Amino acid sequence: MGSKIDQKDINNAAWAACDTFRGVVDPAQYKDYILVMLFVKYISDVWQDHYEAYSQQYGDDEIRIRRKLERERFVLPVVKLTGKNDETGEETVLDEFPATWYSLYERRSAVNIGELINIVLDHIEESNRSKLEGVFRNIDFNSEANLGKTKDRNRRLKQLLEDFNKPQLSMKPSLVSEDVIGNTYIYLIERFASDSGKKAGEFFTPLKVTELVARLAAPKPGDRICDPACGSGGLLIQAAKQVGDRNFALFGQESNGSTWALCRMNMFLHSFDSARIEWCDTLNSPLLVENDRLMKFNCVVANPPFSLDKWGAENAESDQYNRFWRGVPPRSKGDWAFISHMVETALEMQGRVAVVVPHGVLFRGAAEGRIRQKMIEENLLDAVIGLPGNLFPTTNIPVAILVFDRSREKGGAREECKNILFIDASRDYVSGKNQNTLSEKHIVKIMENYTNRAEEEKYAHVADFNEIRENDFNLNIPRYVDTFEEEEEIDIDAVQVEIDALEKELAEVRVKMAGKLREIQR
Repeated sequence: MGSKIDQKDINNAAWAACDTFRGVVDPAQYKDYILVMLFVKYISDVWQDHYEAYSQQYGDDEIRIRRKLERERFVLPVVKLTGKNDETGEETVLDEFPATWYSLYERRSAVNIGELINIVLDHIEESNRSKLEGVFRNIDFNSEANLGKTKDRNRRLKQLLEDFNKPQLSMKPSLVSEDVIGNTYIYLIERFASDSGKKAGEFFTPLKVTELVARLAAPKPGDRICDPACGSGGLLIQAAKQVGDRNFALFGQESNGSTWALCRMNMFLHSFDSARIEWCDTLNSPLLVENDRLMKFNCVVANPPFSLDKWGAENAESDQYNRFWRGVPPRSKGDWAFISHMVETALEMQGRVAVVVPHGVLFRGAAEGRIRQKMIEENLLDAVIGLPGNLFPTTNIPVAILVFDRSREKGGAREECKNILFIDASRDYVSGKNQNTLSEKHIVKIMENYTNRAEEEKYAHVADFNEIRENDFNLNIPRYVDTFEEEEEIDIDAVQVEIDALEKELAEVRVKMAGKLREIQR
């Protein structure tokens, strides 16, 4: 057995594999090729590890070994490539090999390597339909548009296969833990987000933000957890980690096909094979339904697209699930549409919602103001938490997290809680070159204040209903948390004395400079 591989080594090796595409293919596209290859390498290594173990047990009994492998989490079938025999003209098997990364590596110099990769992906998907159906439908390793003409494409794919042959990228369970593989996948997604800039919002929420949202949602054993705008699944995975055991169920929906595929693979790499991740537009076509009703969840978390334009307001009034009974948000801003959906899918008198929003959600008027007022009057809103700016690769604006708790509504365990906690954490961050981040210390401080619901000068304030009403249900944080710093009193006379002294010193320096210049000119 080889030596164990650590997280840093596998992360660095995986990121280095991106050099094959960097500068040639857009990061928003090449991320899919890298992550799919990582996934195929992972399942191939697991399959190979188990194959070797069964071979030691059953020797050359291939039929018995194959039967044992078919009982594993996934099946890697045999690929049979057929064609006409040049001599007889009859249909015959031209090549036969397992649908694994190893088979592709052996054929890395083939003139049709892109087509062979696609064939392997098709076979893997077909043999694991319940877990992987549709996951590879948006990826084409034989695409001239994305990967170039045949010669260049073949060279890049050969290099990619060779990059994944490094010892640091061996993902056999005997050498590396499952957590490390899942962490590498998330690490790559984070790096791709940094490279992709504005496009990153489709698939990535910064890790520390997802951790904070998940902790605020506080999922417990036995909970059903949902993210209706799940992207690549990072927030669902963080929520799952908060539970503390495997007794939970994950659900998500994502409208972007390639991002949905990333999420499905992400779930698989973290051994959340049973997670139900749907591909469709949550606001217009929610698919997480049962008995013609929206499914209900203990925890609903999300970082929806900010102020989504053309989100489907024209269909909202006739929504069959009546999600927008409090009002229809404006067609150019879908923030309260997502919030309305999330609150409606949270269990009555139990469910919790934590959602990342732009600050405009807190104070914009008209339809949004009316929806906000109704939710406050229903006693659903539990906390408003302001975060620093420049936390996201997609925008440098500061954001907020809204926490809703349906146990506060009539009949719930927290019915008597009638206040809203405001936290201004906008000044607490670790400054970065391109992007700021939250530290563990910052998250702990927010969580302690949220749990204790105590006043803290210039940081936290508990506002009762009357105070909110007096502010016309405007939730703009500076109305409740005064962070104004008094400027130090300036002594004008002392400043004038200092200016006079500096001017005198400057005059002396000018005299000396003039003397030096005269000496130089002689």
